Amino acid sequence: MSVHQHAPHAPRWGVLRTKPVDAILAESGHGGVDGTEGTGLKRTMGLLTLTFFSVGATLGTGIFVVLSEAVPKAGPAVMLSFVLAAVTALFSALSYAELAGTIPVSGSSYSYAYATLGEGIAWVCGWCLLLEYGVSISAVAVGWGQYVNELLDSAFGVSLPAAIANPPGENGGVVNIPAVIVVALATVLLVRGVSESAKANTIMVFIKLATLAFFCAVAFTAFDSGNLAPFAPLGWAGVSAGASQVFFSYIGFDAASTAGEEAKNPRRDLPLAILFSLLIVTIVYVVVALAALGAMPWTEFADAEATLAKIVTDVTGGSWASIILSAGAIISIASVVLTVLYGQTRILFAMSRDGLIPPIFAKVDRRTQSPVPNTLITGFFVALIAAAFPLKYLAEATSIGTLFAFAIVNIGVIVLRRTRPELPRSFKTPLFPLTPIAGVGFCCYLISQLSSKTWAVFAGWLAVGVLVYWLYGYRHSKWGDTPPKTWNSGDGGVREPQS
Repeated sequence: MSVHQHAPHAPRWGVLRTKPVDAILAESGHGGVDGTEGTGLKRTMGLLTLTFFSVGATLGTGIFVVLSEAVPKAGPAVMLSFVLAAVTALFSALSYAELAGTIPVSGSSYSYAYATLGEGIAWVCGWCLLLEYGVSISAVAVGWGQYVNELLDSAFGVSLPAAIANPPGENGGVVNIPAVIVVALATVLLVRGVSESAKANTIMVFIKLATLAFFCAVAFTAFDSGNLAPFAPLGWAGVSAGASQVFFSYIGFDAASTAGEEAKNPRRDLPLAILFSLLIVTIVYVVVALAALGAMPWTEFADAEATLAKIVTDVTGGSWASIILSAGAIISIASVVLTVLYGQTRILFAMSRDGLIPPIFAKVDRRTQSPVPNTLITGFFVALIAAAFPLKYLAEATSIGTLFAFAIVNIGVIVLRRTRPELPRSFKTPLFPLTPIAGVGFCCYLISQLSSKTWAVFAGWLAVGVLVYWLYGYRHSKWGDTPPKTWNSGDGGVREPQS
């Protein structure tokens, strides 16, 4: 039986099976031992493109959308919330950087978990990534609609009817049509090919940075230090609650790790792209938050939609600044939808290649060298979620899935150092093992700060995931029929499983 066949019924050890790193690299054409040419995905991304892919997936989510949700929880100390969330993300980013340089393939933390912790944990991680990526796209798409309305109101004095501009149960909404539109546009662009998508994203990221620089220039003209007092009205509990909320803003820095099979020099560029992107977005978040809080009292954030646009309108006394900011926000948030949707499709691609979800998700179009059916299916379901759910619930549900996946990556670094110390690593996490241990600790701390409702949603999501795995993934896994001793020999060989 070959390694790419599976038995009719996966045996009991399938849940614990770790997929060998050599086989993972061989599948993707990154120096595997069996001489395969990889999956057919096209290598087009250099360091700048990869960095901007992660920046595009991250920057904008928190500042343009979640700021109005987080400031009421922490007050002006929300700036510390951003820093706390950044530190949490940094520990995980260092672990991502090491694993991305060691196992540069599609699939991000799902693939890393499969190589280190076993198929069962990999499935749970992949299922959490569906929550992280798929739901975060929907959440950002909901926020995109707010800025569309702000632009229409500022420029033309009109706005979309509430019934089609908001999700059900929120401000008279029935179905969020703008959210569906932006997901559809991103889907069409990805179907055309990753090269075109990457170029479009690079342009959008430059526009995003220019838009936020414009906001800071306007907001700082009305800066009032009195708005920053009291700095932490809700104490450290407020800072922690705010960090749990704004951690949503850092989702996406790992987007470059999903592009391992489409990067020109993945071992060098993936770790650098992950760390550079986190540094860029953290600086931008803190500066923009300072400008916003200096220009408007923190108590007014709770009732503000399209917060940054409202601030520049109040500061300038006219609509021209709001028009510029809203137009920039529309483009900026669209880049988040584009890049995170890309990451979601590549994770599904990796899971499908392993047999854990249907094979259609791993089908690559010969002309575009991208997974077209996967992209269309994913885009449809993401648009459906974006149309039907409010932003608040989407953002918090996404945070807990992300933190869980990050914790798994930190554990994976420790496990892989012990089980395969001889593997070439283009980047090594400093202060090992303290750094990944701290990463796990910070993730667990922020998870504990989330609401009981969020925990309930997450528990339900995991329960569904376990059911799906048992009914399909466990029985169709391409690695479930391989006894542990065949692959854990440690000699780096890829051998046929014993009958």
